Amino acid sequence: MADFVWRGIEIDSLERLHVEEGPTVRAQSVIDSARGRFSYELVCDRDWTFRRLRLEAATGERALEVESDGKGEWTVDGEWRSDLDECIDVDLSGTPFTNSLPIRRLDLAIGEEADLVMAYIDFEDLTVLPDAQRYTRLDEDLYRYESLDSDFSRDITVDLAGFVVEYPGLFERL
Repeated sequence: MADFVWRGIEIDSLERLHVEEGPTVRAQSVIDSARGRFSYELVCDRDWTFRRLRLEAATGERALEVESDGKGEWTVDGEWRSDLDECIDVDLSGTPFTNSLPIRRLDLAIGEEADLVMAYIDFEDLTVLPDAQRYTRLDEDLYRYESLDSDFSRDITVDLAGFVVEYPGLFERL
C-alpha cells in the first residue's frame, strides 16, 4: 500500500493517489486541477498489465469506462475499439501515475528500450486514442519517455519502485 501526491506544473493541479498491490493492483485518485476535479479508479493485473479504468469528472456529468483483456481487446464505454488492438497500457494525460504501468510491467534493464502503443486518454474531452511511445531506461531511477508521433521527450526520474518523482515541466511528487 502506498500514497502519493503530485503537483501539476504545466496545468496547475494536485493529485492524491492511493495504490494497493495484492492479487491485483488497484489505484484510486482524486485530481483537483485548472480543468476541474476528476477521480479515477484503475485496476491492473499483478504484473501491472492494465485491465480496467473508471474516470469521471466531479460533476458526475462526464464519465469514461475503459476495459482491456490484457491482450489487445479493448472496450470504451462498452463499445469494442479495434483501433486500440495494439495497446497494452493506458496513458492518462492528467497524471504521471500511468507512466508507472509500462515501467513496472516491462522492468527494462539499463540501456534497454521498448516501443509501445498506449491507449491515450485526454482529460479535456475524455477521448481515447492510440498513441505510439518509447520508454528507454537510462539509469536505476531514470527513464526517457518519447512520443513517437511528435518531438516531445522527457527524462523522468522515478523512485526504486518505479513511481514518478519528477516529470520535468509537467509533474513533481510532493
